[in-house]
Amino acid sequence: MRFMSDAVRAVPVLLACTMAVPAFAWSNHTLSTWQALKDVPGFAQREPVKAETLEAFLAAEAVRLEAVLDEQERWAREHVPTYPPRPDALRFVAAGAATPAELRRRFLAAIRIAPDVPLALFVQRVPGQAPGGSGAALAGSQVSTLADDEVVGETRYFALSEGESVSPLAVVATASDEPDYGLDIGVWEDNDTAHGRAYGLGKQPFGNPALSFGTQAPFHMGFYNESAIVYAAAGFLKRTYPEYRIHLYRTLALHALRTGHDYWGWRFAGWALHYIQDLAQPYHARVLPGVSTLRMLWINALDLMGRPDAKNRAITLVSNRHLALENFQRTALLAEYREPAGAGPLLRALAGGAAQAAQPTFGDDSPRVVVARHSADAADAVDRAVTRALPAKYVDDPGFEFGVDARGIDLYAQLGTSAPAARDAMTAVVAPLMSEFGLHTRSFVRALTASGR
Repeated sequence: MRFMSDAVRAVPVLLACTMAVPAFAWSNHTLSTWQALKDVPGFAQREPVKAETLEAFLAAEAVRLEAVLDEQERWAREHVPTYPPRPDALRFVAAGAATPAELRRRFLAAIRIAPDVPLALFVQRVPGQAPGGSGAALAGSQVSTLADDEVVGETRYFALSEGESVSPLAVVATASDEPDYGLDIGVWEDNDTAHGRAYGLGKQPFGNPALSFGTQAPFHMGFYNESAIVYAAAGFLKRTYPEYRIHLYRTLALHALRTGHDYWGWRFAGWALHYIQDLAQPYHARVLPGVSTLRMLWINALDLMGRPDAKNRAITLVSNRHLALENFQRTALLAEYREPAGAGPLLRALAGGAAQAAQPTFGDDSPRVVVARHSADAADAVDRAVTRALPAKYVDDPGFEFGVDARGIDLYAQLGTSAPAARDAMTAVVAPLMSEFGLHTRSFVRALTASGR
């Protein structure tokens, strides 16, 4: 009884913490996916594919997709804990779709993503590479429903024409960043959107619905490794759905590859990869890295006594450390891309090598029992290392909010000037995370290639 009493009293602090978590994991997945896959034998040298609109893919495959999506729904209901079943009214049906736009609407509703996502034909160019895209440069608003200033500034998008040849590497690397462009936004019934009310996903379990991108958090985080008392306190933490998205997009990728729609095969594969890669971010696999369950209960007790300072401090610091880690990772990768190819330690970690000769086999349970478990196990150590290596202003000052006050900060460059030893220490923190990112990315692609054809 005492256990359950403590658990119930912990709900406010856990809910507050999850409301504050940043919804993004890695700032730009394309930079890392490209490096992880560019030297994979049998993949990087695959023949170019022809860019194809979603409407063309659906026109060719609509009837067969009915059965594919029915089987996916059956799998999700059987294998994803707390899965909210898709309403029968959203079942994908080809008959009666008089226009390509109606077929597209039905498909997006059946997979329960935002109906206003552009899904343009485009590629993102990696620094120093030329993966294709002979068309005009595109603004962030042409590929994303987010405002331009919410899309990472270094990205460069270029239009593809229908039928234009493009490498599978460019397609999958570009697509691995795309779920952060609005696919999962506004889909909950309390998000004040028509599609959210129709999709049957229930109320948003956590994340800040007031933020434009905050509603995507439950699809991009997997809290599978918290203590029993935390789950007793906050059952909503079990309502995380990256497994659903991964299996859905993997299923669609396999169908597309097996039916000759290779462009969409690799684009769906990139979407699936995004969620796997998000789980490789420790702050996406643990609610409060660096804070023990007992400490969490004490913070909550203080809050209940009218002393919220400890709770507010914990929320701000975990958010700041999360964002600071991503800032360093992104700015370090960009700096390494400007150096001679493969020279930087993060790029080498992403590429793997002899130390990763024994590749794990990707399976349906890999996101939960392998990827997220590794991240959760590393989370406390990563949190301590980030706190030691980065300036206290960014990671140990509750008066500073990284998401609000850190625009324009380049932590890699800043540490290189002021504290080279700290920059080396941060690189040593991030390199193993990039190694995991690359390992799981290749594992997924190898399994998909073996199953696809």
